[in-house]
Amino acid sequence: MSATLEAIAAERAIVLDVCSRLPGATWATESGCPGWTVQDLVSHMACSYWLAVDPSTLPDPGGLPAERAADLYVASRRSMTPAEVLADYESVSARGLDVLAAVEGQDVDIPIGDVGTYPASVVPTTFVFETFVHLRYDLFTPDGPLRSDPPPVDELRLAPTLDWIEAALPQQNSQLLNGLRGGVEIRLDGMCARTLHLGAPGDPAAEIASDSQAFVRWVTQRGTWEGFGVQAEGDPSALDIVRRFRVF
Repeated sequence: MSATLEAIAAERAIVLDVCSRLPGATWATESGCPGWTVQDLVSHMACSYWLAVDPSTLPDPGGLPAERAADLYVASRRSMTPAEVLADYESVSARGLDVLAAVEGQDVDIPIGDVGTYPASVVPTTFVFETFVHLRYDLFTPDGPLRSDPPPVDELRLAPTLDWIEAALPQQNSQLLNGLRGGVEIRLDGMCARTLHLGAPGDPAAEIASDSQAFVRWVTQRGTWEGFGVQAEGDPSALDIVRRFRVF
């Protein structure tokens, strides 16, 4: 099993453990995703696996953007009970691991609608990213309803999360990047340190330094640079564009 699949399995285990201990009333409370309850959020994570395992089980999105299609899928499952949602997640995520193990080794590019087109080897990282973000930032404090400490972060989980962001950011923000005059350098410090180069090659028009875990939060628009101690310098228009980056 690859490190990415190990991370998926580890995050899946945490979701099952956390959700198995949720009081009944918590399932109906608002999550950190506007408009979605805790039950909706877990249902959404199950739907992501269904898209990999058997998309025909979900409503036809009819060409909707991925995020609007996600709303459609979640709405179609609101008649399920919390126990049914959790059992569904447990079952389909187990099947999903087998599917992703087969996909990971293929030498093809896989289109995922407006989410982008990615090498098959990259696709499993989106499942780490999604669970990493929803679990820690949308279920637990400060944005989610669970007031205990969120699950810890290690390199096993953070590395593929950053891999997905690095692959997805240029595709999901192509219009913003087209407005850049020059390139941008984003240096990530701390765990899984790396440097991202975006836009035109050469001397960057703007340079940003951020803790890697803080980067995951602000690039998913779950916080501001000021709140996470991000350091930035360079062309103001380029910095404004980078502030608006969003990965999903």
